[in-house]
Amino acid sequence: MNYPSTVKLVEVGPRDGLQNEARTIPVEDKVELVNRLSQTGLKTIETGSFVSAKWVPQMANSDEVFKRIERFEGVTYSALTPNLFGLNAAVEAGVDEVAVFGAASESFSQKNINCSIAESLARFAPLVEAATAQGIAVRGYVSCVVGCPYEGAIEPSAVAEVAHRLLDMGCYEISLGDTIGVGTPNSVKQMLTAVMQTIPTHQLAMHCHDTYGQAIANIHSALQMGISIFDSSVAGLGGCPYAKGASGNVATEDVLYLLNGLGIHTGVNLDQVVAIGQFISQRLERDNQSKAGKALAAKTG
Repeated sequence: MNYPSTVKLVEVGPRDGLQNEARTIPVEDKVELVNRLSQTGLKTIETGSFVSAKWVPQMANSDEVFKRIERFEGVTYSALTPNLFGLNAAVEAGVDEVAVFGAASESFSQKNINCSIAESLARFAPLVEAATAQGIAVRGYVSCVVGCPYEGAIEPSAVAEVAHRLLDMGCYEISLGDTIGVGTPNSVKQMLTAVMQTIPTHQLAMHCHDTYGQAIANIHSALQMGISIFDSSVAGLGGCPYAKGASGNVATEDVLYLLNGLGIHTGVNLDQVVAIGQFISQRLERDNQSKAGKALAAKTG
């Protein structure tokens, strides 16, 4: 089997992982989480989000987090920015990279960002242009790439269309998100086959949720197709508010365990990530969602 020789992991725990936590998380804990992740070999850490505090109160202090973290050489600290106001706040806070968040489902787009897919893309265009003019790279997210909680299965051609529009707009990388975790290796393969007809493989990433326990199998399927960039969240932090019982993002520890077993280089220290998963789970007073993380932590005592 021809797998990529190296894989880049995009750690989304500090943003996507924490944004749905019910109780307020101290800035100090967020800063410590990012600083510890920065020392593992991870090269991209999604550190915060510059969205309305009314809609995502957990991210209201992202500017403070960015200003207080220790910047490690070679690490990119990114943030989600839905509009020009968010972009300006992110630039002021010193972000290295920003991201815009679209959807392949009209219903999800309306529920999540209160506009149609076409309207969302129109909003993103000036943001991407402004960020690029300031030398800030923009990443594009596409949610619901295989299934939607309102519409069911999503046509691969719809995903390909949105992804291509984001690429044409100036996004350097497109992250394809199985937001509610309904994907299987076959549906992921069908979706990727459609998207890869117009977008180079090296500009695509997969963002898998583990709601149905399929995330690692889906990542393995994507690896077989040449995908070499994956989003993951330490301790499996996160969850989709639109899918009852969703267990959140695939755990960074679980992805690393898979990649290490396949002999694929990541440059990330699994033992350190396991320790961080234990740390943040204890701080949040919640169970660690990483199967590999819990098993490896038990072995080391």
